[in-house]
Amino acid sequence: MHVSTREIRADYDDQSIVVYQAYSPAIADAAVAAHRFVPPFKTERMTWIKPSFLWMMYRCGYARKEGQERVLAVRITRAGFDWAVSNAVSSRISGKPSVRVQWDPERGLNHEALEHRSIQIGLAREASAMYVNEWITSITDVTALAREVHDKVRARDLDGARALLPVERPYGTSTAQNA
Repeated sequence: MHVSTREIRADYDDQSIVVYQAYSPAIADAAVAAHRFVPPFKTERMTWIKPSFLWMMYRCGYARKEGQERVLAVRITRAGFDWAVSNAVSSRISGKPSVRVQWDPERGLNHEALEHRSIQIGLAREASAMYVNEWITSITDVTALAREVHDKVRARDLDGARALLPVERPYGTSTAQNA
């Protein structure tokens, strides 16, 4: 199977797409209870969303890093996600844009860098407010899944770990590859 160097791969349906974030228990508990981000989450800070489950696992150490012990699957509208991608600028560009994008090496089950890249989208100011107040359709705590996948990886049951992963497929947006 050929994967483009820059290709958004995600769990999505006709109306929504899943992005992942990892937070402290205080932020995650409040978000899950309210079905949206509420304090202590701060909309004034840039928040990074990642449609790749494995990249999120790399970033949070399978929900073991301090301040990232809880992993949330945040389902947002495709319209919101598409708006973010189409309004994104490279994270290398100076200034204070509302949406930044960076493409980092995708990660495997053992955190190894893969040949293709995975998108990370940073939302600030009005983009963060739209994310929190308009785009989110559900928030699910997937920390148990993250730890179950990690347990299988540590036991060297990679097939078992892969069987647990969310199904991610290419997500079509023409502006994403150029961001």
